[in-house]
Amino acid sequence: MALVVLLRGVNVGGHRTFRPSKLAEQLKHLGAVNIGAAGTFVIRKPVSRAQVRREFARRLPFDSEITICNGRDIARLMSLELFRDHAARPGIVRFVSVLGQSPRSTPRMPVSFPSTGQWLMRILAREKRFVVGLYRRHMKVIGYLGTLDRLFGAPVTTRNWNTIAAIAKALDSGSPKLNR
Repeated sequence: MALVVLLRGVNVGGHRTFRPSKLAEQLKHLGAVNIGAAGTFVIRKPVSRAQVRREFARRLPFDSEITICNGRDIARLMSLELFRDHAARPGIVRFVSVLGQSPRSTPRMPVSFPSTGQWLMRILAREKRFVVGLYRRHMKVIGYLGTLDRLFGAPVTTRNWNTIAAIAKALDSGSPKLNR
């Protein structure tokens, strides 16, 4: 079973920077495939989560929250068509936040930020470990994304829906050309 590894808060604003392609090369014995620059990897070879966590922690030049989920959970998420009523539009980003552990609380959905006026971020649904939503391209959204940890009582790491689709493609195809 393939695993998906998401590193939190890396290569953002010049902080905690590293070369994901180099890390994927170091982890080729695990069948690691790098997806983009935000610390997203598919691990294709059968290996335990504990071993994957150790391998990443040992090679990263800094501490980072390492979230690991099953590839089949990503495939299932894609099949749910959670954005079917929310086509891609300019200025609106579809996203998925992955909970690092079981949430201590779950708000009623949908939730909008701010709670009055025009929304900048809207959480549409939670599907097990995945929180699905939309945000407008605006500086305040970074703060709203930061509130997800408190809202759910668990650490989260967020990826654009396009990244989730790229993960699903890597899981489906097994194509090494995604390892950039």
